[in-house]
Amino acid sequence: MNVNRPIPFRDLRLFIFDLDGTLIDSRVDLANAVNAMLRQVERPELLHQTIATYIGDGAPMLVRRALGDPDDENFVQHALDLFLAYYRQHKLDHTYVYEGVLQSLKNMQASFPQAKLAVLSNKPVNPSRQIVEALGLTPFFFQVYGGNSFHTKKPDPHGVLTLLREAGNEAGEVPASEAVLIGDSAVDVLTARNSGIYSVGCAYGLAPHTLADAPPDILVDSPMEWMEMIAG
Repeated sequence: MNVNRPIPFRDLRLFIFDLDGTLIDSRVDLANAVNAMLRQVERPELLHQTIATYIGDGAPMLVRRALGDPDDENFVQHALDLFLAYYRQHKLDHTYVYEGVLQSLKNMQASFPQAKLAVLSNKPVNPSRQIVEALGLTPFFFQVYGGNSFHTKKPDPHGVLTLLREAGNEAGEVPASEAVLIGDSAVDVLTARNSGIYSVGCAYGLAPHTLADAPPDILVDSPMEWMEMIAG
């Protein structure tokens, strides 16, 4: 664990989690969906580790990157439709919850009864909610938002600002100083910065290499370190 800026965890009232690479390892299913799309458009398949570097900015950008950023928008949309059709059917073939996530979430709920937990992903909202439900994560979160829940995606702050309002009470919304975003990529850290909230980076995820360019307040090596981080 590496601390760049201390976070006052005892004061926090909102914990926001990224999904892919933070709560779940979806690398194989996403890569398989990308390669299924590439086969259908007669493009060469890509290595899984290459596809993993394209994840984090939503399905449209994932597909665009896999195609080499073509100019033909109709082609990109067709490829996106193929990707989503395959992924809807195969999103849970290999996806699993990272070791330590369930226990850490249970401990968080017990240790912070005043706080609410939410998911904010750039993955489309329907598969996001279906995966959260299928993997037994739904009871932990008061809200699950995806990349098409709003008119913008992370790193735009709109999703976080919405959650700050929704997690509030009759006295008002949750202040930015009482919230943290936990994610595995620079997109998540930049989202936190743009929203004025704290950030925790996950070095075990799908895009930890991007965190070198956008260092989080705290960097952890596994979900098991979440509680150590909070206690410390």
